[in-house]
Amino acid sequence: MAVVNLLGSRIMTGMEAVPVVLGDPGEAGGRVRTWTETVEVGSADSATSTYLMARIPSNARILGSSAMWWDDMASAGAPTFDIGIFPVRTGDFTADDDALNLDLDAATVQTAGARVINDIANFGKRLWEFINGQTTDPNCDCYIKVTLKDAAVNVGGTLTIQINYICG
Repeated sequence: MAVVNLLGSRIMTGMEAVPVVLGDPGEAGGRVRTWTETVEVGSADSATSTYLMARIPSNARILGSSAMWWDDMASAGAPTFDIGIFPVRTGDFTADDDALNLDLDAATVQTAGARVINDIANFGKRLWEFINGQTTDPNCDCYIKVTLKDAAVNVGGTLTIQINYICG
């Protein structure tokens, strides 16, 4: 066994350097903004239905405290929810319908809050960094949509998302 003394790689490494390298405002402090939205999912919504939940800037750093809650949406079948990023304007970037999270079980009530971002290593990334194939910030607003996948729902219910983010 070894004793280690590690520095966080995103911010603390620069803060301990000589001269000090400050983190981006969105990483090393900043004003947290919250977007909360609710939709009522219909009892006959079919697979590939989408629910527009937010419009936030492409440079927003999505925090790990972001979550989504829903009622049990199916008494039969195996519908799932994906959380994706879509362009507000055509041509800004290519939509990625499962950029943030995927395969969330819509047939099981989620009262504890499922993570909006599925991998803890990605907490604090800029929104545009989640878009498949995107290598630069498109400098635009983005829609966050939830897509119903794999099967239709047969029970209606409430779907709520809370996205906590920092711009910068």
